[in-house]
Amino acid sequence: MLHENYVYYPEQLTGEELDTFLEKGWYRMGQSLFTTHFIILNETIFRVFWLRYDLRKINLSREAKRIFKLNRSFETNVKPFELADELEALFSLYKTSIDFESAQSIYFWLHGDQPANLFDTDVVEIRDNGKLIAAGIFDKGNQSIAGILNFYHPDYKKYSLGKYLMLTKIQYAIAQEKPMYYPGYIVKDYPRFDYKLFVDEESAEIYLPETGKWVLHQNEILNEELKATDDNQ
Repeated sequence: MLHENYVYYPEQLTGEELDTFLEKGWYRMGQSLFTTHFIILNETIFRVFWLRYDLRKINLSREAKRIFKLNRSFETNVKPFELADELEALFSLYKTSIDFESAQSIYFWLHGDQPANLFDTDVVEIRDNGKLIAAGIFDKGNQSIAGILNFYHPDYKKYSLGKYLMLTKIQYAIAQEKPMYYPGYIVKDYPRFDYKLFVDEESAEIYLPETGKWVLHQNEILNEELKATDDNQ
């Protein structure tokens, strides 16, 4: 039987340890690590699957290539994360344009009630003639990165900056020879989170806690469809 969730509060965390947690379907929440297999949305329980890309195998989709081209005029920079008023101001502006709940601040999202940061965290900054228009925060392991938070200026929504931030993180990981990228989870029968599959749906992998293995997302969908067909015969 699957438990709903677990939470672990480490006293310290190495890059190798983060790799191991991510590989086992655990993820950052504030200064803790947690895992869950279910989520409640609109008073309905949904199954969730943790998602990853093996960057040695991806073949970027046509949409991904289009988004790269769309944003080629912007300045992109990756650097160690430091919380700045400029980032908090952009995050506050971003929250005015979304229709779902988010953390009250970047600080609260990353720290909760813990002042120290146990994670090795970087930020992607996207600028238009010096103006900060998007930012993406991610954690680094020895062999992986984990996307934590993306946000952008509402006036630039047409540029698909959330997806562009994902692609920029992937570029960084490949350049740093970190083969695994973990963008969070997707939710079965709830397509709001399916945008994470745009990178390359054919190589996207999901974690099955029942077996402790990662399987291709498309193969798992096919297996479920075949099972449903057999059950109806």
